[in-house]
Amino acid sequence: MVTQIDADVKLTALGGETRTIAEWTTTFQLLTVVLDPYTAESAWILKTARRFLDVFQGADCRVAWTVTADEQDARRFLGPLAEETLTFADPDRELAAALSIERLPALVHIRQDLVVVGQAEGWSPPEWEQIGQLLGKMMSWSYPQLPAAGDPGPFAGSPARASS
Repeated sequence: MVTQIDADVKLTALGGETRTIAEWTTTFQLLTVVLDPYTAESAWILKTARRFLDVFQGADCRVAWTVTADEQDARRFLGPLAEETLTFADPDRELAAALSIERLPALVHIRQDLVVVGQAEGWSPPEWEQIGQLLGKMMSWSYPQLPAAGDPGPFAGSPARASS
């Protein structure tokens, strides 16, 4: 796991605004769920991930979806969720590569100094909850208890790197 992300990694918000990760984290830490819209595994976790991100919407951190697709496919995959929460389109999987993510979906917490505080790959309720618990402590905020009724069972996820 990468312990600090390169400041020059670029993320493009839906609507076209491209900034470096350093710019996106100038004011707030970043909590993002990285998804591959072309796999069932990322679809399985949408409801749970939405609930997870919603808990931190009012905290002093930026919550976001990072979808490994162009803007059109990101919007198609997330539907109305793309309008409710900041969404990054990452068709070249620049963020996933910079973080050495092996499996998607993934949950990533990056501090303002670009230190990766937590990273969980696939769906492991204890790992996701641990990241939430730490962020909650840092933000003096509550965190989601996982798993909750209706959450999927744990799964490894799909490969994060597109096959060549």
